[in-house]
Amino acid sequence: MTSTPPPSNLDPAIAARLKRSADGLVPAIAQQYDTGEVLMLGWMDDEALHRTLTTGRCTYWSRSRQEYWVKGDTSGHFQWVKSVALDCDADTVLVKVDQVGAACHTGARTCFDADVLLKDADSGARAQDQ
Repeated sequence: MTSTPPPSNLDPAIAARLKRSADGLVPAIAQQYDTGEVLMLGWMDDEALHRTLTTGRCTYWSRSRQEYWVKGDTSGHFQWVKSVALDCDADTVLVKVDQVGAACHTGARTCFDADVLLKDADSGARAQDQ
């Protein structure tokens, strides 16, 4: 069960564009700004996005704890915001960051290292499909 998000200070013009899930959230992909490495996926409501845009640090909404968390406040693994963009449908946020330390709660650099389903697919197989 989710609670109703608190009121937000997000610019109304930005808020009007967002397409949120039923619980008022949008997925936020964190990407290393200089290498393009995809680091993690978090969730933001309007206020988390506002805080991210105005503080220069990634703020997420914890679905399990039902509270805001600023990346690095407890772990020391900060995400310094370099840019924030919406995708073409305004239903996903891309936050390019300078990641200090691990992005994943497991201590890994990225959340996408442990369970690779396909790696370096054979380019010849792709050419046959074309």
